[in-house]
Amino acid sequence: MCGTCGCGEAGVRVTELGHGHGLVVDLQEDILGANDALAAENRRRLADHGVFAVNLMSSPGSGKTTLLVRTLTDVGAELGMAVVEGDQETLLDAERIDATGARVVQVNTGAGCHLDATMLARAMDALAPARGSVLVVENVGNLVCPALFDLGEAARVVVMSVTEGADKPLKYPHMFRTADLVLLNKVDLLPYVDFDVAAWTAAVARVRPGVEVLSVSATRGDGMDAWYAWLRAGRATSA
Repeated sequence: MCGTCGCGEAGVRVTELGHGHGLVVDLQEDILGANDALAAENRRRLADHGVFAVNLMSSPGSGKTTLLVRTLTDVGAELGMAVVEGDQETLLDAERIDATGARVVQVNTGAGCHLDATMLARAMDALAPARGSVLVVENVGNLVCPALFDLGEAARVVVMSVTEGADKPLKYPHMFRTADLVLLNKVDLLPYVDFDVAAWTAAVARVRPGVEVLSVSATRGDGMDAWYAWLRAGRATSA
């Protein structure tokens, strides 16, 4: 269970206090159940408007904001993209998104380590994404808690970079297990880092058999056309 926000797998944990004074009941099932109910409403709302919503998740430093900025610059207008930016503090990433001309709402979670369905519902109220558009939710950088909370998205994309360990999919399996697409970013740095692509690919396949994997470089442009094609296909399916 996360020490910051108390999130964890659905279930009820009962802990006895000292001296027989009572019980602390951790009703995680109720917390996640309420979130899932609102997520289902978000999903219906997005589907009614033909909006393709993508939950973009990664550890800090994977380059997902850079990936998103390049995506918005290249195909943002074509896809009518809007962005929900999740961070504990600051407007720094939202300002980078805003500079591309895309519509963006910043959600600051404070001590929280993930976005939830309530936060997305409020962000959608502010953004009012256009019919047939693509809505990208850049979740808080964290390979644990964001995977536990359904936002109502149509697809989950996990971004990892070659500057991280190739064993990450095995160490954080739930995140990768929920992915509809996995992006390996910063492949332009492969000549300069010790990263075993074959071992990483095998780890992803072990955790999430059959998941689509794309290798990209958000700075150099490698693989970005395949990523854009994936977004176009998702948008077409949701429309």
